[in-house]
Amino acid sequence: MRYVIIGAGAVGATIGGRLYEAGHETVLVARGAHYTALRDRGLRLTLPERALALPVPVADHPEAVRLRPDDVLVLSVKSQDTVAALDAWAWQPVAGGGTAATRLPVVCAQNGVGNEAVALRRFRTVYGMCVWLPASYLEPGAVVASAAPLTGMLHLGRFPAAGGAADPVLRTIAADLENSGFAAPLPADVMAWKYAKLLSNLGNALEAVTGPVRGEAALGLLARARAEGEAVLAAAGIAHPDEAEEARVRDGLVTPQQIAGKPRQGGSSWQSLARGAGSIEADHLNGEIVLLGRTHGVRTPVNEVLQAVADDFARRGMRPGELSATRLTSLVRELSGS
Repeated sequence: MRYVIIGAGAVGATIGGRLYEAGHETVLVARGAHYTALRDRGLRLTLPERALALPVPVADHPEAVRLRPDDVLVLSVKSQDTVAALDAWAWQPVAGGGTAATRLPVVCAQNGVGNEAVALRRFRTVYGMCVWLPASYLEPGAVVASAAPLTGMLHLGRFPAAGGAADPVLRTIAADLENSGFAAPLPADVMAWKYAKLLSNLGNALEAVTGPVRGEAALGLLARARAEGEAVLAAAGIAHPDEAEEARVRDGLVTPQQIAGKPRQGGSSWQSLARGAGSIEADHLNGEIVLLGRTHGVRTPVNEVLQAVADDFARRGMRPGELSATRLTSLVRELSGS
């Protein structure tokens, strides 16, 4: 089995690098300066206990990868780039006949809860992955993954949930991940875990626009954003593990560490602004709560403001932390009328 990692950013490069290090055939797919650095110098992957230089094969477009029937496509682009990535890969030919969409499984290793349905419009076989993997990508060719003793916890499951035992392909993927430094549980419904992760991701936009989430104003906004999310999921009848269950399954397995000379500065949305990526995931995180709130009649002013402000930051090329939590609270007050 070969893993084709579509989107070799913080998450994709860490998964691909650790698979490659463990002896699993892997191809990273990247763009621009990141692709050039990976091609010329390999992947520089820093873990808490060591720094690795990994000559992982890399490609910069689908046509550069001759797809095989034993390939697994791991989609790890940001959610706003999902459609373009799927359009580029779905109809690529596979050796022996057929296309990627008809022959190969795709694993959505992404935040948000909407990517799997988008993938299922094109691919016959879709797996969801709930990603708990503290990592950062700020410099071309270099990724820092800060958790130990395991690099991450990656819940996996068929989409939609098929019930019963996991299929052989899914079990093989999980086994490969587990001998590459990850926990890879196989829950009956992986989307329940992804909805739980969605609630945790509602602070991503807040951190991106205001900086580290601390102080009364920022912590208050974070609590309100999550409370809105909980209310919306309850109204929609969407069950999910609670924070205590999430903490229990990760306890002692995936713990962020301080790495000398590599301070962790911010999460994925913060990193998007820091790199000047020009887009951010807020539409698929806070925006998912806004959508469900509007659908089920639940007001979500904090998430609505976070979505709008984060999108504006990305469009205008603003740097992380350029808005105070106090000002953000005022914007929420203006929207909510209270």
